Amino acid sequence: MIKASEIDFEKSGGLVPAIVQHADTGEVLMLGYMNEEAYEATLAKKVVTFWSRSKNRLWTKGETSGNTLDLVSVAVDCDRDTLLVKARPQGPTCHTGTKSCFGEAPGPDLAFLGALQAIVDQRASEAPEDSYTAKLLSRGVLKCAQKVGEEGVEVALAATAEDDEALLGEAADLIYHLTVVLKARELSLKDVARVLEARHDL
Repeated sequence: MIKASEIDFEKSGGLVPAIVQHADTGEVLMLGYMNEEAYEATLAKKVVTFWSRSKNRLWTKGETSGNTLDLVSVAVDCDRDTLLVKARPQGPTCHTGTKSCFGEAPGPDLAFLGALQAIVDQRASEAPEDSYTAKLLSRGVLKCAQKVGEEGVEVALAATAEDDEALLGEAADLIYHLTVVLKARELSLKDVARVLEARHDL
């Protein structure tokens, strides 16, 4: 994590803007302000904490609602006076009940793939009895791999013999089952994205 000494808190009178971004989907969740004390509290508690200009005190997001922002990482911009905070929200971020303080506007393109990965991870760890994902994972990597093979064939058939809607439906099934088989091997879509990024001159 960035050390407090690497951030120029004095440039704007002790406060720096902190843009909070969903760690999995890339969606911008909110903008707050941190002083050095709030930043140190964020690092110590692993929960995003701001300096409230209206309350004139430290304010941990979700301290009354329970809708916290669990810290994942922090980056500072080139001028060292603005923070990009990546976090995982526990419930709606906005007090109005929306997922973001900017409303329910869609996130970046492909953002739901990050949400899908998070859902699969949650099903794997909690293993609810009524979850297809949990049941599939419990049957092992071979069964998960078999489903990927079946869905791959169905995508190929839909691409050559069916309409766009059918192709999209089969492609969605394939991506879902691919996410599950990756999880069965303790890998993720992020790992796949890193491989693709390394091949950026495809």
